[in-house]
Formats: sequence, structure tokens, C-alpha cells
Amino acid sequence: MLDADFFRRWMTATAATVDREAERLTALDSPIGDADHGSNLQRGFRAVTDTLEQEAPDTPGAVLTLAGRRLISTVGGASGPLYGTLLRRTGKALGDAAEVSAEQLADALRTGVDAVRTLGGAAPGDKTMIDALVPAVDALGESFAAARAAAEEGAAATVPLRARKGRASYLGERSVGHQDPGATSAALLVAALEEVSGE
Repeated sequence: MLDADFFRRWMTATAATVDREAERLTALDSPIGDADHGSNLQRGFRAVTDTLEQEAPDTPGAVLTLAGRRLISTVGGASGPLYGTLLRRTGKALGDAAEVSAEQLADALRTGVDAVRTLGGAAPGDKTMIDALVPAVDALGESFAAARAAAEEGAAATVPLRARKGRASYLGERSVGHQDPGATSAALLVAALEEVSGE
């Protein structure tokens, strides 16, 4: 079973991973976006870890709901509302339970991903974070490691796609040949989940 401490460690691990990968995320965002994806997420997840240290929510749902709210309030552009919605809706779906199972997390994450799809209007194949998140959630029922692999494969599979949503969609054919930064950062979030699971 997964308790609040597990979810705090997930957010801390995500912040550390985003710190390490911020330059790569920004480099991916440079040709097809605003070249600020890495720095935006870096600022957002640092704020999340600072807030969690100060407030220390005591349920998994409360950890993610607080993290989501923090991202929405500190991250500019599209990534703040999208990641904030993902975590907030996942947290709300987990409810007030002191501990949750991996299966309950998978179900709640699916609710969060569906909320992101509604907010951004994106579907798999549109070259967005959804291309990493949907296969990750599908594989989470198998294991955390399978979810990480599926997310990374989903992110890599965005390279040949033409962007149909977000700023990259304005480039049309010129968006082809670039890995989507949102799908890449979504894969980092899932990788951090596997890291703290100890699988």
C-alpha cells in the first residue's frame, strides 16, 4: 500500500529529475515551442517540494491535490494548468484514504489523464503529453516499471508526428522530426514514480 510519504517522495523525485533534465526539456521546446518548458517545470516542482515540506499533507490525495494547486499557481504557459489538473484530479479521485493500492493509483491517474484530455482537447497521436500518459496509465496495472517503459516509448513515438495541439501545431509540417517536450516531461514524472516504488 502507498501512503502520503510515498507520494511526497514521488513529488520530490520528480523535482530532482526535472532539475537534472531542465536543459534538455528546454532544448526540445526550442524548435517547436517557447523554449521555456524546462525552466517552467523546474520552478513549479521546486515550489511543490517547498510547499510539501511546510504543510506535510497526511493522505495521498491531499499530497497530489496540493501539488496540483501549487503548479497551477506558479507555472506559466500551458504546462502549469495541464500538470496541475493532472495531479489535482488524481488527488481528488484518491479521496481521503490514508493508504491506496497501486490499482487505486492507476484508476485515479486515469481520471487525471482524462481531465487533461478534456482541458487540452488532445488525443493520442496529437504530439502532446497525452502520448506518454495514456500508455503509462494502461501499463500501470502491470507494474511501475512497465508504466515507465510505456511512457518513454510514447514520448519517443512523438518524433515523427505532426503536432495537432498547442503552440507546436502552428508549425504544421515543421513540427515533424522533434520529440514533444510535454510527452518527455510526462515520461519523467512516470520515471520518478517507478524510482520511488523501488521496483
